[in-house]
Amino acid sequence: MSKQILPSKHDPYASLRFKEFRFFISAKMLLTLALQMQAVIVSWLVYEKTHDPFSLGIIGLAEAIPAISLSLYGGHIADRISRKSILIYTTVLMLLGSVFLVFYVYDYLGSSVWLAYSVIFVIGVARGFHYPAQSAFWAQLVPKDNYVNSSTWNSTVWQLGAVAGPALGGLCYAWFGAGISSIIVCVFILLGITYFALIGHKPIAEYNQKESLKDSLLSGIRYVFKSNIFIAAISLDLFAVLFGGAVALLPVFADKILHVGPQGLGFLRAAPAVGAVIMAMLMAYYPPRKNAGLKLLWCVAGFGLCMIAFALSQDFYLSFFILFLSGAFDNVSVVIRSTILQSYTPDEMRGRVASVNNIFVGSSNEIGAFESGTAAKLLGLVPSVIFGGAITLLVVAVTYKLSPSLRKLQL
Repeated sequence: MSKQILPSKHDPYASLRFKEFRFFISAKMLLTLALQMQAVIVSWLVYEKTHDPFSLGIIGLAEAIPAISLSLYGGHIADRISRKSILIYTTVLMLLGSVFLVFYVYDYLGSSVWLAYSVIFVIGVARGFHYPAQSAFWAQLVPKDNYVNSSTWNSTVWQLGAVAGPALGGLCYAWFGAGISSIIVCVFILLGITYFALIGHKPIAEYNQKESLKDSLLSGIRYVFKSNIFIAAISLDLFAVLFGGAVALLPVFADKILHVGPQGLGFLRAAPAVGAVIMAMLMAYYPPRKNAGLKLLWCVAGFGLCMIAFALSQDFYLSFFILFLSGAFDNVSVVIRSTILQSYTPDEMRGRVASVNNIFVGSSNEIGAFESGTAAKLLGLVPSVIFGGAITLLVVAVTYKLSPSLRKLQL
C-alpha cells in the first residue's frame, strides 16, 4: 500500500533564517527610516519657506534627475564589481549629504532653498548606483526557491521603515525641531552602513570582458523590452505612481484641507506603509503565486480608486484610512513585480535589469512628485489628484487588454 505524500508546509520565515539576509534587510530598514524622516523634514521646511506646492515637486525632480541619469551605468557597475562595496560607498555619500542638511536646517530661513535641492541632488546621485546594487545583492543572499518569500520580507522591512520614518520625522520635528531630527537621520544611516559591513562579499558573476560599455548598458534594456511580462508589470507601476500618487502633495493637504500640521503630515505619510506592512505579513503566509497577474491588475486599479477617494476626503481619519488601503494595494504590486524580476533574470544581468526597473519605476516616485506639483499648480490641488487616479484606472484597462501573458501569470 503506497503512502500518501503530503505537501511540505509553507515556511513564512524561510528567508529570515539566513543571517546575512537579516543583516541586509536591517540595513535597508534603517536607511529607509532615515530617508523617510528626512523627506518629511525637508518637504515641510521647503513648503514653510515657499508656501508653493510646485516647490515640493522640485524636491522630487532634484533627486530623480541624477538617479535616472546614472542608473544604467550603476547597473553596469553592479554587474562588474562588488555589490557590497557599492552599497557601503553610496550609503556613505548619503550620510555626507545628510550631515550637510544638519547645518542647513539650523539656518534654513536665511539660506537659499536651492541648497536643500542641491543636497537632495547628491542623494539622488548615490541612489543611481545604490538601487541596482541593492536589488542585485539580496538575490545572492537566499536560494532561488525563497525568492517569493524574500521579496515579501524585503518589501515588509522597507514598509516598516516607511511606517515609522514619516511618523517619527513628524513627531521629532514637533518635539525636538528640525536640527535634532536631522541628527537622528544621520545616526540611522550610520547604523545602516554598519549592517552592510557585516555581510560578506559575494562572488561577481562571470561576464564578457570584451563587451563594450555601450553594449553592456544596452543589453539590460534589450533584456527587459523583449519580455512582454516585464514591460507590462513595469508599465503598470510606472504610470500608477507617476500619475496616481499624491504623497508629494501631502504637506498641502495637511495644511490647507485637513489642518493637521507637521504631526498629522507624518501620520499621513506613514499611512500607506502601515497598510503595506499588514498586507506584506498576510502575503508571507499566503504568497501571491496563483493568478498573480490578475491580482496585480486588480490591486493597481484599487490604488487608483484610493487616490480619487483621498482627493475628495476632508476628514483626517478617513484620509488616513484611504491612504492605508492604497498602501495595501500597492504592496501586492511591489512583491509580484520584484519576484518577476528576480525569478526571470540571470545573476550576471541583475544589476542592469534592476537599473532599467529603477529608471521606469524606482524614480517614478520623484518624477511623480514633480508631476503632482505641476498638475496641482495648473489644475488645482483636488482636481489634479482625481485626474491622476483616473489615468491609473485607464492604464490598468489598457494593460489588461494588451498583455494576455500578464493576465495568465502564475508565480
